[in-house]
Amino acid sequence: MAAKAPLEKKRRKTRSQPRGRAVDSRALAEVRRLLGDELRRRDLLIEYLHRIQDTHGCLSAAHLVALAEEMRLAHSEVFEVASFYHHFDVVRESESAPPALTVRVCDSITCEMFGAEDLLTALEKTLGSGVRVQRVPCVGRCDSAPVAVVGTNPVERAEPDRVSVLVQDGATEADLPDCIQLEEYCRNGGYEIYRSLQAGERDPKEIIAALEDSGLRGLGGAGFPAGRKWNIVSAMDGPRLMAVNIDEGEPGTFKDRHYLEQDPHRFLEGVLIAAHVVDISEIYLYLRDEYAGCRRLLERELAALDGDPRLPHPPIHLRRGAGAYICGEESAMIESIEGKRGMPRLRPPFVAEVGLFGRPTLEHNMETLHWVRAIVEQGPEWFTSHGRHGRKGLRSFSVSGRINKPGVHVAPAGITLRELIDEYCDGMPAGHELQAYFPGGASGGILPASMDNIPLDFDTLNDHGCFIGSAAIIILSQHDDVQRAARNAMRFFVHESCGQCTPCRVGTVKALELMQQPHWDRPLLEELSSAMMDASICGLGQAAPNPLLCTMKYFPGE
Repeated sequence: MAAKAPLEKKRRKTRSQPRGRAVDSRALAEVRRLLGDELRRRDLLIEYLHRIQDTHGCLSAAHLVALAEEMRLAHSEVFEVASFYHHFDVVRESESAPPALTVRVCDSITCEMFGAEDLLTALEKTLGSGVRVQRVPCVGRCDSAPVAVVGTNPVERAEPDRVSVLVQDGATEADLPDCIQLEEYCRNGGYEIYRSLQAGERDPKEIIAALEDSGLRGLGGAGFPAGRKWNIVSAMDGPRLMAVNIDEGEPGTFKDRHYLEQDPHRFLEGVLIAAHVVDISEIYLYLRDEYAGCRRLLERELAALDGDPRLPHPPIHLRRGAGAYICGEESAMIESIEGKRGMPRLRPPFVAEVGLFGRPTLEHNMETLHWVRAIVEQGPEWFTSHGRHGRKGLRSFSVSGRINKPGVHVAPAGITLRELIDEYCDGMPAGHELQAYFPGGASGGILPASMDNIPLDFDTLNDHGCFIGSAAIIILSQHDDVQRAARNAMRFFVHESCGQCTPCRVGTVKALELMQQPHWDRPLLEELSSAMMDASICGLGQAAPNPLLCTMKYFPGE
């Protein structure tokens, strides 16, 4: 039998162009002009996305493809980062660009209590077609609710007519806060501790000992002892990096903005002291995008610091968030600084071991560093001399809701809610009586008025299904609906889940659906809550059920 002829190999068709969309030459030229001579580093992707959107009002498909080409990244990688963050307007080829101006209205707990829904409805009716009205989660100004943001210009205690006037006048940029600037800060003893460290007049070990003796803990919510963290990171092999979290997105929290707008160098001196003691090579400040005025302030003051020969320091990089609450979680923040989607990492390894760019990283909340100078200057005994009900130290409480004097109140650790309201907040308005309160923002749970005598501090609320977190206190009166407040909190978590893990991504949605029913299915909600708390990767999914569970436990008749 004759042998069969060998099968000929099929020739592969060669592509005339690379996979994906073709690069538009005009868009590429525009991107190159915007980036200028700056390095096309992967970790600068989010910064460059901001630059394109600030210039063109949105992120078109053509610009995203051009940016990917310029940075030698896959088109899909650039698109997935751009589409992850709420503040980026990604416009596909079949879509129209958004209006030139966006007015954002906060609809989180306190703003909803003070009329955010009515404000939204009124603005949607009165503002023209050239303006987009958008509901957004907390913008960090709960003490002035309700809040609208015209462009980047925040309007506190917003009324429709006032917002309309600002739109008509083109007042769309945030004002620069009137803060203590570098020279004034230095005239009042600023940076003396840092300079004494540089001159070898102070022992770094003494600084760590002072922090340990003061009992200062992380004030972003986790409460890890600051001195112990400095010791852990300083023992790691260098180079070591530092990441500072100023992404306070917890509804009810605004303390970091308060301190930044008043006295930014007190915080920056804490940063430089920590950097010297731990031998940090580079510093990254991660600021939430809602704080446009603070960003301009920090840009100015960092430039002044860089130009002062008396204060040599490691490079400080100011990075801009893009609207993602999840980036308040330390590892998600680090992912974002690296130019990626802000998704929490699995641990171990911990950030102190393998953090930013794979290096040991000292991660801190901004307020923690704000206290460093005072503790070192006045001694740990000064800090621990404050406190009530067996607790020690000072706490910055962001207080909002039904009180006469909302704002940031520095009070002794362990103060009770009743003491805080009466002594620091000038009581509650006429006709309002305490019904409930959130002791730690949206994720901290809800407690009834009958439990207004619990010391407010780390670990004191755990047995009641709550926690202090970043000390965001929201006060509800008998005129407020506790179930509605709990639904508002869950709606926030639905919006802000990063989607990485199923218990959080699906659980928050299902919980909200069940909470919108006239009668809550308690056994099913409890089972769902247990799954979320046990199996979610990070604190968002683990804490999201707290307001729900507290409402069922303490307000069964609601």
